[in-house]
Amino acid sequence: MAILSTVNFARRSLTGWGRTNATVAEVLEVPNHEVADVVKEAGPRGALVRGLGRSYGDAAQNSGGLVVRLFGSAHQAVIDQAKGTVAVPAGVSIDDLLRVLVPRGWFVPVTPGTRFVTIGGAIASDIHGKNHHGEGSFGSHVTSLTLLLADGSQVKVGPRRNPALFWATVGGMGLTGIILDATFTLIPIETSRMAVDTIRVPDLDSLFAEMTSPDDDVRYSVAWIDPLAKGRHLGRSILGRGDHARLDQLDAKDAIAPLEYTPQQLATFPPLVPPAGYINRLTVAAFNEVWFRKAPVRAIGQVQSIASFFHPLDMVGSWNRVYGASGMVQYQFVVPFGEEVAMRTVIERLSAARAASFLAVLKRFGAGNAAPLSFPAPGWTLALDVPAGSPGLGELLHGLDRIVLDAGGRHYFTKDAHTTPEAIRRGYPRLDEWKAVRDSVDPHGRWQSDLSRRLGLTD
Repeated sequence: MAILSTVNFARRSLTGWGRTNATVAEVLEVPNHEVADVVKEAGPRGALVRGLGRSYGDAAQNSGGLVVRLFGSAHQAVIDQAKGTVAVPAGVSIDDLLRVLVPRGWFVPVTPGTRFVTIGGAIASDIHGKNHHGEGSFGSHVTSLTLLLADGSQVKVGPRRNPALFWATVGGMGLTGIILDATFTLIPIETSRMAVDTIRVPDLDSLFAEMTSPDDDVRYSVAWIDPLAKGRHLGRSILGRGDHARLDQLDAKDAIAPLEYTPQQLATFPPLVPPAGYINRLTVAAFNEVWFRKAPVRAIGQVQSIASFFHPLDMVGSWNRVYGASGMVQYQFVVPFGEEVAMRTVIERLSAARAASFLAVLKRFGAGNAAPLSFPAPGWTLALDVPAGSPGLGELLHGLDRIVLDAGGRHYFTKDAHTTPEAIRRGYPRLDEWKAVRDSVDPHGRWQSDLSRRLGLTD
C-alpha cells in the first residue's frame, strides 16, 4: 500500500467499546486534505472512517481493509452567534467541542451518554440523547455537511441540498462516504450547570405514566431501571429530568463563573482485571439495590454539572474493562407506543434470566426524521449492558429480538453485536431505499465495515 509520507499508519487489532470480536485492519490517521489520496489505496476490503471507538460492536471495524481516523481541532470551529450554528471538522469530539462552546454560552443540540464521540460519528450513527422526545436526534439539527465520495470528489449536502444523499448519510454508519465537516444548530445556555429533578419510581407502569405527559414539559429525561427487580417491583426505576440551569438558579458561589466548564476524569480503570471481570449477578444485585435506595424519593431543582448529568461514566476512564476479558454486549431496541406489553415482556425475560446489568436505561422517543436507517422512532427505547460471556446470552437476546420485531420495533446499529440480516430487514423497512442511494454513489463498494458485511448492508 502506497501511503503518503505525512501519514501515521499501523496494522492494528480493533474492537468496539464492548471489547468483543477483534479484527485486524490497516489504521491510518490523516488530515482532511489528504484523506482522498489515502482511500484510493484501499484494497478489495474497502475503507471506513473510525472516530473514537465508542460504537459497542463492530460498526467501526473493517477486517483486512483500511480504517481511517481524521485529525481535527475544536479551535477550528466557527460559531455563528447570530444564527446559533457551528461549523466544525468531522474528526472533532463532542468533548473538545464542549470545551469551546460552553464558556461562550452554547451547548450541542444532542449528546449521548458519552462525550467521547466525534461529530462525524454522531451524524453517521444519528445519535440520540435525553431530549429526543422533544428535539429529535443529531441529524435533525445538521444544516449541511461535506462528504467525500468513493470517486474522490467532494459534495456539499443538506436537508435541502441533495436531500436523498444527506439523509442516507445520517444514520448511514459511514457507508455513503467520509464526512469531512458539518454545520449544525446549537442550544443557547446561561450557565454550565443543570437543574435536575430526581424521582424514585416503584414499578414499570408508574414509570410509563410518569414519563408520558409530564415529560412534554421538560427538555431532558431518562430513567435508570433495575432489570433484576421482580414481581410488583418489576421495572423499579430512578427517573431524572433536567434542563440547563438559568443564572438565577445558581447560588452565589457558582454565579461567580456561571459558564465555567472543566469536566474531570476522577479515575481510570486499571488494565489488569480478573478474566471474569467484576460484573456478575451478585455484584449487580447489590449495586442495583444500593443505587435504588440511595436515590431520593423526590428531589426538585438540584444543581448539577453538565458532566454529572449527561456523562457520569466518562468520569472513570476505560470503565468498559470492568467486564473482564470477555467484554460486554450492549442491547438497545425501540418499540412503538402502544406496545408497552412487549417492553414489559422483555424486562420480565431479563429479570427471569437474572441478566447481570447495572446499566439499563429507558427513554421516550419522539418523532423520527427522514433518514432511512435512523434508529429512533416514536416509542420506548431500552439499552442495557450484559457481560459477553454470560451463559445462554445469545439464546436470550435472539428471543428478545423476536419480541421486539413482532411489536414493530428495531435495533440500534451503533450498539449491535449480535443481530441478523433478517432482523435488520424487518426492523428497517426502508433498507432497500437506502441501498439504492448508497449504490448510486459507491457502485464498487469502496466503503465497508465488519458490521455492513455481517448484516448484509453492502451486499
